Amino acid sequence: MEGGVVILVLLAILVVIVFAKTALVVPQKSEFIVERLGKYHNTLGAGFHILIPFIDRVAYKRSMKEEVLEIPPQVCITRDNVSVSIDGVIYLEVRDAKLSCYGIENYYQAAIQLAQTSLRSAIGKIDLDKTFETRETINHQVITAVDEAALNWGIKVLRYEIRDINPPASIMAAMELQVKAEREKRAEIARSEGERQARINMAEGQRQQAINVSEGEKQKRINEAAGRASEIEIVAQATAEGIRRVAQALDGPSGMDSARVRLAEKYIAEFGNLARTNNTLILPASVADVSGLVATALSVVDGMRGTHGSSSTDHGADADEASPLGFGPGGPRRS
Repeated sequence: MEGGVVILVLLAILVVIVFAKTALVVPQKSEFIVERLGKYHNTLGAGFHILIPFIDRVAYKRSMKEEVLEIPPQVCITRDNVSVSIDGVIYLEVRDAKLSCYGIENYYQAAIQLAQTSLRSAIGKIDLDKTFETRETINHQVITAVDEAALNWGIKVLRYEIRDINPPASIMAAMELQVKAEREKRAEIARSEGERQARINMAEGQRQQAINVSEGEKQKRINEAAGRASEIEIVAQATAEGIRRVAQALDGPSGMDSARVRLAEKYIAEFGNLARTNNTLILPASVADVSGLVATALSVVDGMRGTHGSSSTDHGADADEASPLGFGPGGPRRS
C-alpha cells in the first residue's frame, strides 16, 4: 500500500515536470527561438505553445520592443587635431529574431562598437567648431553606418543621438574667450549702428526742419506780396474812384467854387504848419497872395478841362506858364 502511494507521487511529479517542459507561454512583443535536437526548429510568437519534452527546447528569447543602448564616452580627434570626449545613445529594434540569434553573437555589443567607430570617422572629417553645429549630420552618418551592417543581424537602428561633447579645459577656455570677443564685437557693431542711425535721424530732422522753415518763409512772403498787391489794387481803385468823383463834382454847377474854397483851406492849413518845424523848404514867390495862388490853381484846372484830349506837349507848355503852386517867371525862392 505504501509502495503504491510512492509510485503515484513519483508519477505526479513526472507529469508536472513533463508539463513544465512542454507547456510554454510567450509574452506579448516577444519571440522565442525553439531548437529541436540542437537545430533551429521554429520561432514562437506571443501565446500558448506545447513542446515535445526532452526534444524541443527554447534556445533564445528576444524582445521585439524598441531598446535603448548607452554609448560609452570615447575620445575622438577632429580634423583640426583637437581631442574631444563624446558619448551618446542609440535606439534599435529587433525585426528578425532568428537573425539576431544566429547572425551575430551579441548584437548589443556589435551595435555599440560600430556606433563608436562610425562616430570617430564622422568627427575626424570636421573641425571642432562644426561639431556643435552639425550634430544632426553626425547622427545621420552614424545611423546609416550601423543600420547598413545591422541588416544581417535582424536589427533596425531607429535613432542615434549625441549626448555630450566635452572638449579639453584649455580648448573650452579658448572657446569662451572667442565667444566673449564675438559678443563684444556684435555689441560694438550694434552700438555703432545705433549711433549711425541716430545721426541719420538727426540730419533728416534738421533737413526737414530747414525745409519746413523755408516753406513757411516762402508762404509768408507770398502772403505778404499778395497782401501788398491787394493793398495797391484797393488803393488804386479808391484813388480812381476819388478822382472820378472829383471830376464829377467839378462838372457840377458849384464845382469850381467848392474847389476854390478847398484849395484855399488846404493852402492856409499847410502854410500854418511851416512854423512848427525848422525844415528848409522851397516856396513860391507870392506866398502871401492866397487868392492869386488859388486863382492860378483853378486856371490850371480849367485849362485841363478845356484842353482834355490834347497832346502832352501842350500840357507841358501850360505848366510852364502857370504852376499850380503859383511859381512865377522868376522861379521859386528859398526861405
